[in-house]
Amino acid sequence: MYHREPKVEMNDLTVLRTSSLTGVIERELEHLILTGELKPGERLNEIQLSTRFGTSRGPLREATRSLQAKGLVESIRNRGVFVRSVSPTEALEIYDVRAAIFGLAGRLLADLVNDQMLAKLNAFLDQMDEIAASKNFDDYYPVNLAFHDYLVTSTGNNTLVKEYKGFVNKLHLARARGLVQAGGLSVSNREHREMVDALASGNRERAQEAFFRHVERSKIRFRSTLGSAESRL
Repeated sequence: MYHREPKVEMNDLTVLRTSSLTGVIERELEHLILTGELKPGERLNEIQLSTRFGTSRGPLREATRSLQAKGLVESIRNRGVFVRSVSPTEALEIYDVRAAIFGLAGRLLADLVNDQMLAKLNAFLDQMDEIAASKNFDDYYPVNLAFHDYLVTSTGNNTLVKEYKGFVNKLHLARARGLVQAGGLSVSNREHREMVDALASGNRERAQEAFFRHVERSKIRFRSTLGSAESRL
């Protein structure tokens, strides 16, 4: 007997196209926010963004709703949608929780580490050492993010990955160029080497402590850039 394939209605195709377009716009907006092109507190201009992306406002609004769920934007009644600002107090709290999650990542990785992973991690370290010598924040920062992302995703724990990335995204809104201002590029990468050495040892407790301590030190570097804002914490 001949079986007909299920017919896809035009409205179904429209939903698929809209959903795909919304995802693309969401990723583009997230990139603009995390790279600082759209700054904390800045209002998202629907007309300008619709023109930029060549789309109607519907998919754009869907995308901003998703970004609001991620904590990157906030909707203010009768005013519009704004890039979210993270206060110093909230950022310091996020560092504390991030340290605990990142420490757990180190503990999990100590049981999973292999020669291939160590080779890739050491390649990251060598690249960051070279960049740190020139004190080039713009080149260092994306490699630093990729290094941490590789560590976290290598745990294979999707819940951990999701929570960790959510906290990191929020910190993007708060910390700007703290590594450079605190003279911390080379210092930060020395801590990265401590983490990789701890993983290579296969010792869970040592790895967990090295990962936790790295975020704690990052928190100290961030706090040192707050200046007068710190006195208000």
